[in-house]
Amino acid sequence: WQFHVEDLHPKQLNRLYKRFDTFDLDSDGRMDMDEILYWPDRMRQLVNATDEQVDNMRAACYTFFLNKGVDPEKGLLRDDWVEANRVFAEAERERERRGLPSMIALLSDSYYDVLDDDGDGTVDVDE
Repeated sequence: WQFHVEDLHPKQLNRLYKRFDTFDLDSDGRMDMDEILYWPDRMRQLVNATDEQVDNMRAACYTFFLNKGVDPEKGLLRDDWVEANRVFAEAERERERRGLPSMIALLSDSYYDVLDDDGDGTVDVDE
């Protein structure tokens, strides 16, 4: 498998770079794990998440972005972000093929658990 950034549609590239810029809070061209771990705290402010829910989201974010290529000490450079996403997608397919847990499910489940106020496994309009 070879990755060539020029094979991606320009619209997809723009979306990926916008997503990077959302996480790169200090706009230094490097996504740091501390910047990523800010988002679970933001959920606390938005939906009154409990300490346990924030801790679960933080752990899921850490695992997800570690698997996405964000080094806990060095972060991930903007120039490497697009390729890291493609590699992550391939690794996610391989995890699925092997019957291993999905990193996408890990992250999304931690967020849905916060939104599911009554704990019934669904997010209703009222929630």
